[in-house]
Amino acid sequence: MPVGALGEVTIFQHDGDLPKEALASASSVAIDSETMGLRLGRDPLCVVQLSDGDGDAHVVQLRRPAYDAPNLKRLLTDPAVTKIFHFGRFDIAMFYLHLGVVTAPVYCTKIASKLARTYTDRHGLKDVTKELVGVDLSKAQQSSDWGQARLTEEQVAYAASDVLHLHAIRARLDEMLAREGRDGLARACFEFLPHRALLDVGGWEDADIFAHS
Repeated sequence: MPVGALGEVTIFQHDGDLPKEALASASSVAIDSETMGLRLGRDPLCVVQLSDGDGDAHVVQLRRPAYDAPNLKRLLTDPAVTKIFHFGRFDIAMFYLHLGVVTAPVYCTKIASKLARTYTDRHGLKDVTKELVGVDLSKAQQSSDWGQARLTEEQVAYAASDVLHLHAIRARLDEMLAREGRDGLARACFEFLPHRALLDVGGWEDADIFAHS
């Protein structure tokens, strides 16, 4: 059920899992997650937020430690739905560790930005969103307690804001990638991304296995 609004955006908050009918007709879904930290194997996954690009968002507070979320897991592995992330490498690894699924197929706006926006080194979500869609995201809640029993209104609004613009950002980046002739390279990177996440989980998080040394 809708629990809040962000401007004209409706935010649906869910306990434990997505409803079965939520996002059922989407061909692509923007996804992000909130955790208790950034270290794999130590910090738990707490929240997953999603949007199909229609202007609304779904915020799922997961039940720990069971992580019984069959509808969410089904969506993450659905081959007919492209999952759009910004720095998906981390989210995909977290989903594998805590939900037990390999997320695919995927698109990562951070990878796309690094391939297309070579005129800058600013590839964080805040900078990319500001330049490409003219929205200034607030990051005030990024380092808050996502493991608490009840999320604050500010946390829910923050979580939603991180996925509301990813479809529009993807569209802009796709135009730039095609213009520069790098769209095929980007697709190959996206296909490899779940495997890169599994390397992180397996202990090669800080190693460049393609390096000579």
